[in-house]
Amino acid sequence: MTESVLNQGMRPALQHRIADVVRRRRKARNMSQEAFADHIEMHRAQYSFVERGIRDLRLSTLERVAKGLEQPLSVILREAEEASP
Repeated sequence: MTESVLNQGMRPALQHRIADVVRRRRKARNMSQEAFADHIEMHRAQYSFVERGIRDLRLSTLERVAKGLEQPLSVILREAEEASP
């Protein structure tokens, strides 16, 4: 996490916590960003925004990513919500 994401010990924004969860789960599948983006039929640049947490995500985008990770969206969101600061 970059310092700009953290506000003096406060939890990072939800979008950044989701990004961390998605990145960790993608890496656990031994897939590059490019390969995963192809797998979910998303442009590589758009997918990189997801993992960097630099844009607010639409639910449809999150659902697409969760399906690609073979996880219910609720699991991704719960893990992001429970992420420690």
